[in-house]
Amino acid sequence: MSNASRGVHIGPPRLKIAIHSVVWLAKSGSMLSSATIASQVDSHATFLRRVMQSLNHAGIVESKGGREGGYLLKKSSTEITLGDIYEAISSCSNEAEAEVDVDCGEAGEQLDVELEKILQEAEMKTIEHLRNYTIAQLMDRVHFFKEQ
Repeated sequence: MSNASRGVHIGPPRLKIAIHSVVWLAKSGSMLSSATIASQVDSHATFLRRVMQSLNHAGIVESKGGREGGYLLKKSSTEITLGDIYEAISSCSNEAEAEVDVDCGEAGEQLDVELEKILQEAEMKTIEHLRNYTIAQLMDRVHFFKEQ
């Protein structure tokens, strides 16, 4: 099995859904409902609305309420980087995660501190790398089929 077929799981689970959603908004060039986006990215509308709330809070998308409402990009696809989306999704994921208090003694606490430093460094390098790619550049790499 090749690495490409396994998939890569870096960042919060919501990251790929968020990126796909932003791509579909950029591709449409208009406002899309959460149901429309959810069907395009193969997600439940309720889950998608939570993802979009994170993107809205970060200033990447704008939401309009009501029956005719939905989401639209607040910035051009050339201005939104994958790093921006990663940060928007991970900051909200970190806030939502519950702290688990496990008593592992002094050695366990030291291990947690050092591991956290390493993971933070890895995350910063990931964000730095993702900032090299905009949504527009990602879209240029994908062949979209004409919708029928």
